[in-house]
Amino acid sequence: MSTTLLAGISRTTEPLATLRRFLALDACVTGANALAYVAASGPLGRLLGIDGTFLFAAGVFLALYTAGVGSLAARREPSRLLVNLVVEANLLWAALSVAALALWFAPTTAGSVWIPLQALTVAGFAALQWSALRRI
Repeated sequence: MSTTLLAGISRTTEPLATLRRFLALDACVTGANALAYVAASGPLGRLLGIDGTFLFAAGVFLALYTAGVGSLAARREPSRLLVNLVVEANLLWAALSVAALALWFAPTTAGSVWIPLQALTVAGFAALQWSALRRI
């Protein structure tokens, strides 16, 4: 990814600020998902064709993950090791989402759209974070 593109997306050319912004954006989006999955697991489960109990558990996990990524984004200099773990966790989440769609879930049409869409979003966060980390 080019430096110009990263700077344009993050509105800064300072690599640490770019990384922290991408981590913060990841935490915000993941936190919104966590809140929705916990607060509306039943209705969302019916809409997506996924068990509500599974969505609730995923929401709790995502809330904890959000806290970790958010605290990492708040650091003046996020640890390279921890950022690499976030990137790897995001890639794992994206891969497991696609695998679940293919192997375990029998989603509705909405679920068949939502699952790959959120997997692409999470993989996109991983790519942005990894690119920003490389620039530091």
